[in-house]
Amino acid sequence: MSTIDTRAQVSAGGVAYRWKGETIEVALISVGESARWQLPKGTVGKGETTEAAAMREVREEAGIHVELIQPIDTIDYWFYAGGGKNRVHKYVHFFLMQYLSGDVSDHDHEVNEARWFEIGEAEEALAFKSEKEMVIKAREMIDGSRDA
Repeated sequence: MSTIDTRAQVSAGGVAYRWKGETIEVALISVGESARWQLPKGTVGKGETTEAAAMREVREEAGIHVELIQPIDTIDYWFYAGGGKNRVHKYVHFFLMQYLSGDVSDHDHEVNEARWFEIGEAEEALAFKSEKEMVIKAREMIDGSRDA
């Protein structure tokens, strides 16, 4: 009888935005053979905070430097790895981040493409419902801070 090992995995990423005139744009990355659009995110390194990991991942995957504004939310889900031998409970911490500098063309080799999307188009383009929800929450935070 075989057993399935269960472990937790922690990742972090961000909704990185900039203003282009009166329009909010969000940086998305395209990954995998299916070239699905998603938010930049990745595994938190040993001894690294979720905030530092999120900023590092946005820099590596989207090619841009950002200022971390505030947490958005944490999503979690289960998946199997290692040919079904490992059950993984993944937690992904998302942060709202404002663009400072850099160019999305400076993304790393793991990413097919990084691109700025108008925020409504980003919601439509994202492959995962949970990430669409992060962008909706980010828009509410940005609009709320603008009204303040």
